[in-house]
Amino acid sequence: MIERYTRPEMARIWTDENRFRKWLNIEIYACEAHAELGNIPTDAVDRIKEKASFDVDRINEIERTVKHDVIAFLTSVADYIGDDSRFVHLGLTSSDVLDTSFAMLLAEASDLIIDDIRRLMAAIKKRAFEHRMTPMMGRSHGIHAEPVTFGIKMALWYDEMRRNLRRMESARETVAYGKISGAVGTFANIDPKVEEYVCRKAGLKPAPCSTQVIQRDRHAEFFSTLAIIASSIEKFAVEIRHLQRTEVLEAEEFFSKGQKGSSAMPHKRNPVLSENLTGLARLIRGYAVSAMENVALWHERDISHSSVERIIGPDGTILMDFMLNRCVGLIENLVVYPENMLKNLNQMRGLIFSQRVLLKLATAGASREQAYSLVQRNAMKVWEQGKDFLEELLADTEVRGYLPEEEIREAFDLGYHMKHVDTIFTRVFGE
Repeated sequence: MIERYTRPEMARIWTDENRFRKWLNIEIYACEAHAELGNIPTDAVDRIKEKASFDVDRINEIERTVKHDVIAFLTSVADYIGDDSRFVHLGLTSSDVLDTSFAMLLAEASDLIIDDIRRLMAAIKKRAFEHRMTPMMGRSHGIHAEPVTFGIKMALWYDEMRRNLRRMESARETVAYGKISGAVGTFANIDPKVEEYVCRKAGLKPAPCSTQVIQRDRHAEFFSTLAIIASSIEKFAVEIRHLQRTEVLEAEEFFSKGQKGSSAMPHKRNPVLSENLTGLARLIRGYAVSAMENVALWHERDISHSSVERIIGPDGTILMDFMLNRCVGLIENLVVYPENMLKNLNQMRGLIFSQRVLLKLATAGASREQAYSLVQRNAMKVWEQGKDFLEELLADTEVRGYLPEEEIREAFDLGYHMKHVDTIFTRVFGE
């Protein structure tokens, strides 16, 4: 399932081949920096760059014995380089390679996620303008409130995803920091200029201060951002699930030819995509908690964070990519039923215009308490006896004492509730 909705580029980021390639690039960058400082012969660096390679299977084989992934990697690289391998990893510690490469991987993944967000925003914007003036029932507590438009609902989602775009761009910047500062971050055995060089070549910034590891508040911010984005997607999905309920049926996930909704009930058309997105949001929020648990490490470092990140790094970004792509398809193909929206809007026989009547009564001279009482007593007849709200108001002598018939009828104008749609759209989308 995941493979069908995750872009191949995201999956490739987290392959062993790409991860070890990042490690090798970092080691070569460090050798180049050392050569510039006169610590390594220039011709040795040329030979290292020419010969340097690795074998994934060999690395895994060595790791089964040494129980250390970076040592296994360096051993495989040494097999290719030969004598000049003594210059590789000079003054570095394993976390220099691991943390810097993790930042590179997260930055790569961020670029794809940012592109996903932009595509989702484009899909939402298109549907927003398509249904800019499509009236529907606004609900609070799940109960009919006052009219809105489906376009306004979409505009709201677009505005939220724009905030998520800013959050993701900020999270990318926060996490895109490397460190080549040695065993406890003091640069005792390596010049800070090496770190500056490596980070520049890797497309990162050097951490101003580190211990043996990059501090994990950076990663906590990153995964918390993913959790917020996932929660927004869940919000959209839950709304679609509600709108697809049989009793509502104002919008529906596209049901493709040959699709089946139930093994027992052939008539079923279920909001499975939205339900799936709702569940995946729970996973990503869990990854955010795990990332926060990683912030507090012992002294200059321990490796309790490592096992967590080996899971949440690939899983969190792959799932985020999956969710965003699935949501794009969901929005693009969403079936909207304006006629059902209008039918539901009229279901309560005019009750949705109660506030307009209340305001008219208050303007005409009734106290707010009196106006509220007059409107509510007529509204309750609709709830309890199935009466028509407009007819009850017109027959109420106290109401008619304040408002003529034309004023009461005017309060039931649907267009009144849509007069500022263009203002909202201008605020969200610009002129």
